Amino acid sequence: MDAKISAVKAEELGNRNSIEQQRLSINGTAEDSQLSAQKVKIDQMRADYDLKKSRVEELKVRAGFDGMLQQLPDPLKPVEVGQQVTAGTPLGKVAQPSKLKAELKIAETQVKDITIGLPAVVDTRNGLIDGHVSRIDPSIISGTVTVDVSLDGKLPGAARPDLSVDGTIQIEKLDNVLYVGKPVFGQENATVQIFKIDPDGKYAQKTKVTFGRSSVNTIEIKSGLQPGDRVILSDMSQYDAYDRIRLN
Repeated sequence: MDAKISAVKAEELGNRNSIEQQRLSINGTAEDSQLSAQKVKIDQMRADYDLKKSRVEELKVRAGFDGMLQQLPDPLKPVEVGQQVTAGTPLGKVAQPSKLKAELKIAETQVKDITIGLPAVVDTRNGLIDGHVSRIDPSIISGTVTVDVSLDGKLPGAARPDLSVDGTIQIEKLDNVLYVGKPVFGQENATVQIFKIDPDGKYAQKTKVTFGRSSVNTIEIKSGLQPGDRVILSDMSQYDAYDRIRLN
């Protein structure tokens, strides 16, 4: 009888142990689920914190590169600390004196011959700098097109941002060409009549001349003139009715 009672108690305790083991397993799984949920919540709160922190950092206005402050917005008054401004409001102008480019204004009638990579020379009035065409603005403003020239040579000491410069872009090089200064009325590949000065310098005779290619200040002579001839390049339209004039 005692053996049977002990066997029943052992079986009962075994069943209880199995139940407790299952309960322990279930509790562990539940705790893992709760822990995972808390980890997700922590990750969300950390992401929210990082977002707010980045927004605070974005409130500090910084230029995208190291440079020198050149200009403040009109009327040259800086914004106040904590002041709210709309997106796109200019807060200042920063330039890098060591990294400059030249912006040349080219007449819309001449920009058709300009391509990226053409050599150029920029005159800073304190020295000449070699460069090349790096960008051509697609828009036309006031009859001109802005052409950016990257500077390849060493910048002179007087080079400054917004400095007024002159530039020459080499479109093509012609060798052994007869040319004269570009007259006020001269056009490429046109035939016109200009006054050629006689050798004695007292008279000028109207002469038919055919032009070729032109640059900024000179134009090619295809026919009508010989090396050493002197011509009048100024506007002589008031003497169109005369074939020969006397010079005083």
